[in-house]
Amino acid sequence: MNVAASDNFRTIALIGKYQSREIAESLLWLAGFLSGRGVEVLLEEATAGAVGVSGYAVATYDRIGERADLAVVLGGDGTMLNAARHLARFEVPLVGINQGRLGFMTDIALGAMAESMTAMLAGEFFREQRFLLRAEVMRDGESAFQTVALNDVVVNKGEIGRMIELEVKVDGELIHVLRADGLIVATPTGSTAYALSANGPILHPSVPGIAIVPLCPHALSNRPITVSDSCTIDVALLPPHDARVHFDGQKHFEARAGDVVRIARSSHHITLLHPPGYSYFAMLREKLHWSSTPRH
Repeated sequence: MNVAASDNFRTIALIGKYQSREIAESLLWLAGFLSGRGVEVLLEEATAGAVGVSGYAVATYDRIGERADLAVVLGGDGTMLNAARHLARFEVPLVGINQGRLGFMTDIALGAMAESMTAMLAGEFFREQRFLLRAEVMRDGESAFQTVALNDVVVNKGEIGRMIELEVKVDGELIHVLRADGLIVATPTGSTAYALSANGPILHPSVPGIAIVPLCPHALSNRPITVSDSCTIDVALLPPHDARVHFDGQKHFEARAGDVVRIARSSHHITLLHPPGYSYFAMLREKLHWSSTPRH
């Protein structure tokens, strides 16, 4: 447990997404709660505009990265993914308050917001690092697009109604030529997202690995494989197939036959802060209903 004093969080940014009364009420309450404890509050600019909250300083992600000691994300995992990609290079710690659905990363329940934030301001929290992927689309030997992803990079068939062919290499060595709907390359964080629905492995956040998960492969012997996070993964689009490359399901790039999607661990990471009592396995039991009584 971290023993940092509460004055480590002198400036806190609030980030949300959905334009709803519930988010606005939560933001207003939390902003007032923090201000009442002498904390300077920054509202991310799109959040402030979407929910109509006023009376607090409005800031871009760059400004938040420069000034904030902590960013609190209210919403679901999608909101957290977006904030994480924007703030990773600034190393601003993130806290997630779940107002979405499953919430694997936004692990504080709305009803526990007051208790959890009080504990964190008192320096009672767990600190956890998650790595990101650096993804680059190479075309004719030059970079055509690059970005980072916290969950996954997905190469899929896009709008066509047939399978595509991909050549997959790890550190230059051929793994397989895959005929499938596509391929997911996931971090441990992303192993409980899209990759999980494609029968990929769940990787504990402390595992230094990257999961390579085929999407509906034609050959049933094409199975998911986990490689070291020090590897570079090249996914080549074999002619005549084009493909669409997705990054955390929020950004995409239209790739052409012959392009190579190069994926490796990013030099950036994010830091998640969890409230006292947090347990990764307890979270899995709750979100995936592993402790539910079997139905007869």
